[in-house]
Amino acid sequence: MCSFCVVPFTRGRERSRDAYSILSECEGMFTNGYREVTLLGQNVDSYYWIDEAKDEMVTFAKLLEKVALINPLLRVRFSTSHPKDITDEVLHMISKYKNICDYIHLPVQSGSTRILQLMNRTYTREWYISKIKRIREIIPGCGISSDIITGFCTENEEDHIDTLSLMEFAQYDMSYMFFYSERPGTLAAKRYKDDVPEEIKRKRLSEVVKLQNQLSLQSNKKDIGKIFEVLIEGNSKKSDEDWMGRSSQNKVVIFPKAGNNFTKGDYVLVKIDECTGATLIGKVISAISN
Repeated sequence: MCSFCVVPFTRGRERSRDAYSILSECEGMFTNGYREVTLLGQNVDSYYWIDEAKDEMVTFAKLLEKVALINPLLRVRFSTSHPKDITDEVLHMISKYKNICDYIHLPVQSGSTRILQLMNRTYTREWYISKIKRIREIIPGCGISSDIITGFCTENEEDHIDTLSLMEFAQYDMSYMFFYSERPGTLAAKRYKDDVPEEIKRKRLSEVVKLQNQLSLQSNKKDIGKIFEVLIEGNSKKSDEDWMGRSSQNKVVIFPKAGNNFTKGDYVLVKIDECTGATLIGKVISAISN
């Protein structure tokens, strides 16, 4: 129930879907040729389902494992995690299974504890930082992305600087960035005045975007010379002569088609030769049995 979010009012109370219906759907998709699934929820880490017939409790970590065990060739992603709920059990499960992608979307929204409290995010800046440290400890090389809102009610320059400094600490691979826009019916609309001028919101958003662009480029430069397992998704947007796929860390990888007979859904090993702020560019060094 974040104070700025209208979703709980439009989607209703939180509920967890039958685990075995999820498994059945994932198995069916794999049989029909799909090679990646995303377990999607407003807050996936709070998933909790009880099979009374089997007296079985399924947490999100256990659900991840059940889906991963369908087949090693089925990649598993998930979104979105809430910092207060993502557990060590989930992190260790990601580390345990190669086909659970080393990527976590962990929205922060603000780097200021004061603003986080107004947003009803139920964690502090220090809590979030400790969670980032734990992810890096258990899953070295894990890709991390975030959501960031600038210009929330009463946000001042000190709060904004706290957000920039937290971004630098977290070293996000990418972020979804917005300036605050009031949603009718939310707690924030009822309780707080939307008092940050739009020009200030836009200025702060511009600074956040600029910093994230720098962080994304730095992150991609660190991958030059490394080899990644890439799942081919289709043609590159810029050229039909190149394939586009993604690494486990959710980074877009572009590489030439010439000299190979790959197709969409194949796994290949790609060595990264260069990059942009948004894309890794490389060459295939070998195929992987599919």
